[in-house]
Amino acid sequence: MSKGTSLRYPGKLSRRRWQLAAVAGVGALALAGCGSSGGSSSSSSSSSTSAQGSATSGNIVWSASPIAGAGATDTRTVLINAFEKVYPNIHVTLVSASTDTDTNRATLATTISGGSSTPDVFMGDVIWPAQFGAHTLAVPLSNYLPSSYWAKFAPGLVQGASYKGKVYGSPLFEDQGFMYYRKDLLAKAGLPPPTTWEQLESEATTIEKKDGIKYGFVWQGDSYEGLTCNFMEYLTDAGGTVTNSDYTKATLDSPAALKAVTFMRGLITSGVTPSAVTTFQEPQAMNVFAAGQSVFLRNWDYAYSYATTPATSKLTASQVGVEPMPTFQGQPTPGYSNIGGWNMYINPHSKHIAADLTFIKWLSSTSAQTILAVKYSEIPTVESVRTSPSVVSLNPVLAIVGKTKLVPRPAGTPNYPALSTAIYTNVNAILAGSTSPSAGLSAAQSQASTALTTTSGGL
Repeated sequence: MSKGTSLRYPGKLSRRRWQLAAVAGVGALALAGCGSSGGSSSSSSSSSTSAQGSATSGNIVWSASPIAGAGATDTRTVLINAFEKVYPNIHVTLVSASTDTDTNRATLATTISGGSSTPDVFMGDVIWPAQFGAHTLAVPLSNYLPSSYWAKFAPGLVQGASYKGKVYGSPLFEDQGFMYYRKDLLAKAGLPPPTTWEQLESEATTIEKKDGIKYGFVWQGDSYEGLTCNFMEYLTDAGGTVTNSDYTKATLDSPAALKAVTFMRGLITSGVTPSAVTTFQEPQAMNVFAAGQSVFLRNWDYAYSYATTPATSKLTASQVGVEPMPTFQGQPTPGYSNIGGWNMYINPHSKHIAADLTFIKWLSSTSAQTILAVKYSEIPTVESVRTSPSVVSLNPVLAIVGKTKLVPRPAGTPNYPALSTAIYTNVNAILAGSTSPSAGLSAAQSQASTALTTTSGGL
């Protein structure tokens, strides 16, 4: 969710496909991790100069989940049309992928492992490289694209797209969590935007009672990847981790994790957060806030546009504010924001590697990145675009990206799907009150330890 990513989303996309009113069913598997060594191209032109991305003709199939807009304004359609104007002899056919990232991941893994040459290129979560690389489900792009290509991306993005020294994903757009709030309600109460979790809980309680707002704070608490994204923010704020640095040992049964889940559960028992949050994914939380029924919202970068657009919200720009995530009292501010987003990958069985690379390179161009930022308020991955004054001035979200602190999910292992499942199923049980925080973390620790020692890599 993450809009993870990404997670949002975690990718974003099970975390962030707000354009759809209904939420797709969540698959049993979570997303994957962070890229691998491996797969060679089946393209006859893979060793030629054109395989570096200078092909000017060909036909490729692109699998991508919805990003924003619909019809002629669909982000994917707009990008394809702009690309084909530059490369009129390369035709891109769009295949719309599931809005549920777990389902999307499982479908692609099955299709590619079965030897299919389509899709040629696919948009995938930032946490897929380890699993997809370890199982030869994606081409190591660094075998084709020089170091100068990777130097243009914002810090940390290429590292997150790598596995065992090779880069598997070309960063397309970034997601991260933000705290949205009702500017008008805080101003009326004479309260500043909260910088700590404790302050947020206190202010939410005050405004709920004073103004009769239905909920104080909504977020993503369903048993799915988006909850892993939310949990990572609280856990890191509390000083905890999911695993050790080399992903060989789970560290979930810790005082920091206990602090995190106890506070999360306390938001529900105090009435600040509705008990129904245990079924909330991005759309439900977003719709509650957009309907004017919540003071605070945790969501991805797209939420500002959604919350201030008349067609999707009862609120206006004068009523909606955005800040970096809070942290726990006594910790340096701001709090940590889970990083998500989407990369572009190439199917190892593609017969059009040269044209695939041309398309991927164009998607990282100033033109494409500006379209994503200006038209759709996505966070660009290319540093020169994300720091451009014309982009920064577009909306409050893009203006504060540089002020946030980011934390990834523990996706550097091919076993990330099972690891994330261990997190979100047990944290959800804690939130629902069906198990105690200590018992839930003990179960998460046990399941995470098993996940880290399996040799299946999550497939």
